[in-house]
Amino acid sequence: MVITNDIKYVGVNDHDIDLFEGHYIVPEGMAYNSYVICDEKSCVMDSVDGGFADEWIGKVKDALCGKAPDYLIIQHMEPDHSGSIKAFMDEFGATKIVSSQKSFTMMSNFFEGEDFADRRIVVKEGDSLELGSHTLSFIAAPMVHWPEVIMTYDSKDKLLFSADAFGRFGALDEVGETVREDDDWACEARRYYFGIVGKYGAQTQAVLKKIANLEIEQICSLHGPVINENLDYYLGIYDIWSSYKSESQGVVIAYTSVYGNTKKAVESLAERLKELGVPRVEMTDLARDDMAEAVEYAFRHDTVVFATTTFNNDVFPYMREFIHSLTERNFQNKRVAFIENGSWAPAAGKIMKGMLENCKGLIYAENEVKILSALNDESRAQLEALAKELAEIY
Repeated sequence: MVITNDIKYVGVNDHDIDLFEGHYIVPEGMAYNSYVICDEKSCVMDSVDGGFADEWIGKVKDALCGKAPDYLIIQHMEPDHSGSIKAFMDEFGATKIVSSQKSFTMMSNFFEGEDFADRRIVVKEGDSLELGSHTLSFIAAPMVHWPEVIMTYDSKDKLLFSADAFGRFGALDEVGETVREDDDWACEARRYYFGIVGKYGAQTQAVLKKIANLEIEQICSLHGPVINENLDYYLGIYDIWSSYKSESQGVVIAYTSVYGNTKKAVESLAERLKELGVPRVEMTDLARDDMAEAVEYAFRHDTVVFATTTFNNDVFPYMREFIHSLTERNFQNKRVAFIENGSWAPAAGKIMKGMLENCKGLIYAENEVKILSALNDESRAQLEALAKELAEIY
């Protein structure tokens, strides 16, 4: 695909992958994006996963019409983007690698001491590379989401190569596919952001400030489609996510249930919240649903209800995993409520509160629900009180 007159897409699609980073379910596969800039001097933007080296190098050759590239710019050393560096450098003997100092250290680690010392150009924040009519400027983006990351701005075509930022899960049905207004980009981009980048909100905010004054007409990420319309939306939503604001109003009920009684309670709560006019109510069964999607829900909406069973004088394991997944990503600025179940010594509510005690800006609901094995008149009344409290702000 031609992105501009001088820039072509040469990425690849992985339809065989089941877990991205060994962790995230990707039923629609994954795209590993790479781009070629053709000028007086030509360069390739990033590598791809090593399993696709031959396919990628073939695409690079086609894009350059047989001419050897002058530069390979590596913005990010994660193996899904760096895995084909060695094969590429073996193929193109005169090409130089342009990257950060930390990247070259990582190359030595990944490639058994090979750091391409005689063929490298080390760049840092504010450095630039002249290709001819294109001038590439480098922007340091440490911990978005690895420490070596750089982004690259092309002042001629007003294009930001954003490394992993603004990426999303999913292969591209059409190679080099671009975002259209009717695409539900945010669904898989949100799950991607909070799963992978979410811990590093402060660092993402710092990069957003760096690029705020750039004239950007397209964003080319290392995953997912090229963004070339309505950029204010994408920049704005990244600002919301990275500043830990709620994207929408609604209640997420995250629960575990051993014999079904806690599930009955949260189903009752969900129905009552809808009756009381809560704009959106999401339920997620932490033992069965995608954990990354549950995390996405919790960051997206402004209220989270935690409902679980006391288990071995602790909380049920999936709830513990869920809360840990939230706290390690700086969960904050939410209204939270608790439902606990226990047959003889309910302790889950206290434990969940303790796990969240270091989270900033949490507002705790006054009403809590304690279930002793199964719902009774007392716990139903507690559910009703909680529903009314949660619904009143909407």
